[in-house]
Amino acid sequence: MIDAGYVRMMARYNAWQNRQVLDVLRDADPAELTRERGAFFGSILGTLSHLLWGDHMWMSRFDGGSAPDGGIVDSPRLVPTLAAWEAGRGPMDGRIRLWAAALDDVELAGELTWFSGASGREVTRPHGLCIAHMFNHQTHHRGQVHAMMTGAGLAAPVSDIVFMPEEEN
Repeated sequence: MIDAGYVRMMARYNAWQNRQVLDVLRDADPAELTRERGAFFGSILGTLSHLLWGDHMWMSRFDGGSAPDGGIVDSPRLVPTLAAWEAGRGPMDGRIRLWAAALDDVELAGELTWFSGASGREVTRPHGLCIAHMFNHQTHHRGQVHAMMTGAGLAAPVSDIVFMPEEEN
């Protein structure tokens, strides 16, 4: 399905995208970040907060580290400000990159079992599928943020992976 090289590339892409979003949002009116926009998680900040929560949840399953507080319904309120999002986002992106760097193809071939709070039961799925889902989830919600940024009159960043700088850290 996927290999370790793909995971490392997507971890790098995720960090690059989040830095670009942050660079634009730092100059935005804070009211624009929390304005209800009719998106599934409400606002730009609510959606970014949910995305951080989701990454935290998936990483707890992948690396056995800490899990986020609260459930999915609480996720849009995980971080109350852009500064709080930035304080959580940078370390999370680093956690994802470090985990991805250590991942090997053998681990990707196995299965992952976890208790899903959303479905209220234990779930087992192919590990590679779960990892692909995490990256797809990131891209999906960043696409929503991109649309909300554009709707707010902000200069949404380039999101095409083919334009990701080669030497990005």
